[in-house]
Amino acid sequence: METVKPYTGYGKKENLQFESKAVHGALGYEPSTGSVSFPIYQTSTFRHKELGVSTGFDYSRLQNPTRQELERTIAILENGLEGFALSSGQAANLSIFTWLNPGDHVLISNDIYGGTFRIAEDIFVKYGVAFTYVEMSDLNAVKAAVTSQTRMFFIETPTNPLMKVADIAAISGYAKSIGVITVVDNTFLTPYFQKPLDLGADVVVHSGTKYLGGHNDTMAGLVVVKSQEMADHMRLQLKTQGNGLAALDSWLILRGLKTLHLRMERHNQNAYKTAHWLRKHPLVKKVYYVGFENHPGYEITKKQTAGFGGMISFTVNSEDTVKRILKNVDMIMFAESLGGTETLITYPTTQTHESIPEDIKQKLGITREFLRMSVGLEHADDIIRDLNRAMDGREL
Repeated sequence: METVKPYTGYGKKENLQFESKAVHGALGYEPSTGSVSFPIYQTSTFRHKELGVSTGFDYSRLQNPTRQELERTIAILENGLEGFALSSGQAANLSIFTWLNPGDHVLISNDIYGGTFRIAEDIFVKYGVAFTYVEMSDLNAVKAAVTSQTRMFFIETPTNPLMKVADIAAISGYAKSIGVITVVDNTFLTPYFQKPLDLGADVVVHSGTKYLGGHNDTMAGLVVVKSQEMADHMRLQLKTQGNGLAALDSWLILRGLKTLHLRMERHNQNAYKTAHWLRKHPLVKKVYYVGFENHPGYEITKKQTAGFGGMISFTVNSEDTVKRILKNVDMIMFAESLGGTETLITYPTTQTHESIPEDIKQKLGITREFLRMSVGLEHADDIIRDLNRAMDGREL
């Protein structure tokens, strides 16, 4: 694929640090009025000055100024060529998979998010695409699963919900040697902590609903590419499927990005403290957290990321304990999703991963004693106190 120079914004923004780029975005303000808050262009259509003369905008399904500001901003933050904003993370994944043709083969993380599994098995399999679910943390397993029809590696790292870590540089390097593209779901760590394109990946995808938006108030999917060929493909998908992100939602994600660095630091700190506390609780059998020094992917995490993120999964001693926790948490909320300001606890076996067959869940370790937690921005001591009370009824 041809790779061209990424869009870096106006002026000297390419020389700014991540935090400044996130705050100021691409244009960063509305140039005709000076509005510091980039406007919400709540319009479906745009007036042309005369035949053959366009403002660059024709119809919001094709492009909208608010969405364009978000797309350029996420491309800057991920160091990519172009960004694309879609109506959800699922819409983003669906558009990426349309790159494939009947007969193509994909290697995909073996404990992938249930919604991505559903896209693969319930939609693309019937169109003739084959999927193999692989331990992406094992490069030898990846190599062994490749066939002559393999066209894509689709990686979550860390994975949802078992927090497995893949070596992006090693996998991407191998993929390039055999003519395969590498797609990395960067939802859990965001470009603040991890930049897959810099490590050799071809495409980055986000559920922008999560950390990028950060406030549990909107849904979005973001894709960033670094080749013109893939950019042209994504633009066709937006134009044809009509799945582009609406102006208001684009503005909400832009607003969320301005505080991304601050929020991710706090998520990181709180999760670190909470994970270490969970590890010592007598009702907790195992904690899945990439910040533990004995985590199998710890050294790779230290090499390819700038932080551990805010996600923790853990297994407790019984299903009764699970029920007690989910019933009795107070400040912590029993709810799906992740990455918002509030701490959320989720039951993957019947929620995020209900689409995964039971035998596969059991083999992976997504059991009825398994919980996933998105650690929020509250005081860490309050999070721990609420968990402790919910587990065994005692106050710390």
